[in-house]
Amino acid sequence: MAFSNLLVSSLHPSPLSLLPTLSRQQHVRTQPFLFSNPMPPIPKPRTHKMHTVVTRALSSPDQVGGFSKVISLIQSSPTWKSALLNNLLIFIVGSPLLVSGLSLSGIASAFLLGTLTWRAFGPPGFLLVAAYFVIGTAATKLKLAQKEAQGVAEKRKGRRGPGSVIGSSAAGCVCAYLSIFGIGGEAFTQLWQLGFVASFCTKLSDTVSSEIGKAYGKTTYLVTTFKVVPRGTEGAVSAEGTFAGLLASILLAIVGYLMGQIDAPEAAICIVASQIANFGESVLGASFQDKEGYHWLNNDGVNVINISVGSVLAVLMKQILLQNWLV
Repeated sequence: MAFSNLLVSSLHPSPLSLLPTLSRQQHVRTQPFLFSNPMPPIPKPRTHKMHTVVTRALSSPDQVGGFSKVISLIQSSPTWKSALLNNLLIFIVGSPLLVSGLSLSGIASAFLLGTLTWRAFGPPGFLLVAAYFVIGTAATKLKLAQKEAQGVAEKRKGRRGPGSVIGSSAAGCVCAYLSIFGIGGEAFTQLWQLGFVASFCTKLSDTVSSEIGKAYGKTTYLVTTFKVVPRGTEGAVSAEGTFAGLLASILLAIVGYLMGQIDAPEAAICIVASQIANFGESVLGASFQDKEGYHWLNNDGVNVINISVGSVLAVLMKQILLQNWLV
């Protein structure tokens, strides 16, 4: 048995017994092959510091809480704070348009108007005033060089000042204050909003009819005598301007309707009231404006009377003519 085991060991030697007999060259070849990259490693950008700073900034409870408060304030129901913040943001974004249509003092006056409007009637009221401003500015800038050559253009390249802003919004501001302080209770809330929309429909109709008449009016008549007079004459009307003013009033009334400020019958009231008020404004301008003894009655004063008549007339029409049928 021992002899057989010895014979097997000699014929089949153990692998371990052969290891010492391996040459150095054979031993080296048994090592794993390592790939050596000739190019040096590209360093990764060191962004961990910036990432840490941004992460800390975004995860800061104070800053996240402050940002959430701002968003909540923007989306909240109208308050003086939300009105001021939203108005400020919109004025910053729309500053190029504001500068093209208003002087610096006019912008300041418009900012107060926008804040008051947002507080009283929220985003719908603000958008109505914004639509009025955009359409009115576009009409004022139309054929401005021609108007300047004829001496009938607005001063400052059509950029209106605080007098124009106040004269155009006085009645609307009164309606806004009445709504904010709840004068008359819930029953009058919608009436103040109707008067607000009607006042701007009236003023936009007046502005567009005047500016389109100056730019495209073929024949201009004095409303009190129907005599042909030059373009830009106080109290003068033209077919082109009158039609454009009517369309402008309809357009702004539709905006008020779509914004939910007024319903369809009230939109019709705003249109009718604006046209009656504008006719009265033309008569007033032709009869008294810039006449001897009435130099105090300038264009801004006539505007205040015009929009006040349009606003009051709309409220009275709502109360007297339609309360038995449509309310």
